Amino acid sequence: MVKVCKFGGTSMADAGTIRNVKDIILSDKSRAYVVVSAPGKRDKNDIKITDTLYACYDEVKKTGACKEKFALIRERFKGIVEELGLSLDIDAVLDRTEREIAEYKSADFAASRGEYLSAVVMAEFLGFEFVDAKDMILFDSKGKLNADYTDDMVKTRLANVKNAVIPGFYGKDYSGKIKTFSRGGSDITGSIIARGVNAKVYENWTDVSGFLVCDPRIVPEAKTINQITYKELRELSYMGASVLHADAIFPVMKVKIPINIRNTFRPEDKGTMIVPNEQYVVGDSESVITGIAGKKNFTVIFIEKSNMNSEVGFIRRVLSVLEHHGVCVEHLPSGIDTLSVVLGSEQLKGGVLNDIINEIRENVSPDYVHVIENISIIATVGHGMARRTGTAATLFKALADSGINVRMIDQGSSELNIIVGVANDDYEKCIRAIYNAFV
Repeated sequence: MVKVCKFGGTSMADAGTIRNVKDIILSDKSRAYVVVSAPGKRDKNDIKITDTLYACYDEVKKTGACKEKFALIRERFKGIVEELGLSLDIDAVLDRTEREIAEYKSADFAASRGEYLSAVVMAEFLGFEFVDAKDMILFDSKGKLNADYTDDMVKTRLANVKNAVIPGFYGKDYSGKIKTFSRGGSDITGSIIARGVNAKVYENWTDVSGFLVCDPRIVPEAKTINQITYKELRELSYMGASVLHADAIFPVMKVKIPINIRNTFRPEDKGTMIVPNEQYVVGDSESVITGIAGKKNFTVIFIEKSNMNSEVGFIRRVLSVLEHHGVCVEHLPSGIDTLSVVLGSEQLKGGVLNDIINEIRENVSPDYVHVIENISIIATVGHGMARRTGTAATLFKALADSGINVRMIDQGSSELNIIVGVANDDYEKCIRAIYNAFV
């Protein structure tokens, strides 16, 4: 049985946390492949290494070199290596890295060096082989992950490697240049490696003991989710739950490898298991819902027209207006004569909203158009919801009892979630009310 472990920025922040990481890895011989992030913040006033590396790129653009900003990188890694007592010639590695950042003049290359340096140090500390992600993870000419080719490369490169440390967050594009994932992309790297080596489980180590039912800043007593399905996680991640990068699901989902979210600082905690539907174990204490997540600042365009349902192409013409303006649609609840289009308010600045309204009027001649702004969207997610009578009744009674006016309702066709729109001012109150009703 092989495990792939990914350790996040807080786990790699300093020599002390890196020692914790080593203890975790060596406590289980099946933890054969390790993916690491760049060092994160040591305290709330600290600066992440990745942010400093982006600043190095900015300095290169202005001056042709990055001596000033890279000095912070140099100090951080030299301190880690010295405190760990390693014989690694870190000065030579850092000198080369600084030269390459100035030479390549690439934001992606600069940002990737945090993970690269972190992996070089971790490999030396563990006595594992260092394997560069750029030799396995490949992007196509459109900047998208070439998943099948990458899977073949991982299988080939690691076939005869018993233990390896791999930097997260980046690969290389079709021209051989370093390309990064979006922020938090080391989660995706770990998932890719897990698929490539056919891991029994992908452990994602961070600074929390798994997913919580909802945001602890809103509900401090929020409980940990013991297990959650891939589909539930996708719903919650989309709505703002951010323990794991949303795209990290895809590589392992295809081959049904579970993900275990673990806490580096509480390794005794079992964390949250993310599993395919068929691996989900129903317990006696199973909750109707799995989690609650949401986002603020949406705008709803409410469109009404008699006999809309019999007018061929009505919705297509509305959506073509939004496509013309490059605006993404979040939700599209509808009735016989009504259509609500839910949009992120950030997309509608600079007069875009007025232009959209005018074009909708021209394209579909509605009887009535109304705009509701400052709306929050909250999703209540749970595969148990479809099997339990009265779930919706419980949810809406809780909101009514809390004096919350529901402005919009949408339920997924899979019956996996119920989505409500409420005023921004009611966002926190709404999440607390739902949590208290079900948990």
